[in-house]
Amino acid sequence: MTAAGMRVAVVGAGVSGLAVAILLRRRGVRCDVYEKSNALDAIGAGIQLSPNGARILHDLGAEPSMRRRGSTAGAIETRRWDDGALLSRVAHGSACEDRFRAPYYLIHRADLQSCLVDLLPPGQLHLGQPVSGAVEHGDRVELRLAKGGSATADVVIGADGVHSGLRGAVVDDEPVFSGHSVYRGLVPASAVPSFAHDPRVMFWFGPDRHVTYYPVSSGRTVHFSAVCADPSAGTAPRSARAGTAELLAEFDGWHEDVTRVLRTAGPVTRWGLFDRNLSDRFRAGRVALVGDAAHPMLPFLSQGASQALEDAVVLADCLTEHMADVPGALRRYEAVRLPRTAEVHRQARLRAHTFHLPDGPLQAERDAAMARQRDLAHLDWLYGDSVLSYS
Repeated sequence: MTAAGMRVAVVGAGVSGLAVAILLRRRGVRCDVYEKSNALDAIGAGIQLSPNGARILHDLGAEPSMRRRGSTAGAIETRRWDDGALLSRVAHGSACEDRFRAPYYLIHRADLQSCLVDLLPPGQLHLGQPVSGAVEHGDRVELRLAKGGSATADVVIGADGVHSGLRGAVVDDEPVFSGHSVYRGLVPASAVPSFAHDPRVMFWFGPDRHVTYYPVSSGRTVHFSAVCADPSAGTAPRSARAGTAELLAEFDGWHEDVTRVLRTAGPVTRWGLFDRNLSDRFRAGRVALVGDAAHPMLPFLSQGASQALEDAVVLADCLTEHMADVPGALRRYEAVRLPRTAEVHRQARLRAHTFHLPDGPLQAERDAAMARQRDLAHLDWLYGDSVLSYS
């Protein structure tokens, strides 16, 4: 099979779906993206995009629009919940670009999606097309469209997120509740005036809770995530609207810098935090999963978008280098990505514990270890160049 003869169908127009479509289209492969939403609206909030993902976007040609639409983090700073004591400040900025050849971006989810859509040739994105399933017929896959009709492809790629409809074609499992929920929202830049001259990621650690905030939309707004222990969220709807009073009550007694950000928020959304146990399968036959559809992770390592981009590169490489054996190419993709994503998944779950330690000896030990991490060397395993090597 030649590149011109291969047909790929992608389900979902998120980060992984758009990236794999761009990569395959540039290699001459016909790739259609089916997205259930009628429009790519400005939904969601902030994304931290580490250098391992940023390098891929730069290689795709998105650097000018990323720098225009996002901000680059000068540092990641962590403070104590009550008195604001500095626990750690790791400089990123130029040090990140020197060491890893890319910055650490802070960007609104909709802006990142727009950067990718701009790189996709016209006619490849089909909005308002929910998919009801995929059925394999020997050397092809029939993608069934919920509104009627179908599409035929040599490969179907499930890029439809943590609640993927295509995941069931690969693995039979259920979401796993973390024991935490998160309030997410956006506030005006005036809530954190220091970001104007020192854009950075701010973490605040406390017992059973932590808060993160950073600038997005070229510094015009600030995204915040406020995580708290919440056993009941595992049985509640996945998301619900919440008021400022509820949010402030959860973080009563926290430092005034934190409460100033939270007080500025209007209605916010509260989400239960779920992942899934990492499967040993990312593909079945001619169907492959990428991004959150393949390996949904807790957000505590800020790797969702970057891991999705890594998936896209490896999958596109495997497919175009092994076109004569599509199932074999997907097995190769799976073999490459499983060890990497397993470690990131494990590290994210660990942080669900270490971020929320009660004050005491273990918390003091954690804080001392953080204080020793004064440069980026401890992140080589995550941000470094070798993560996409699969030869």
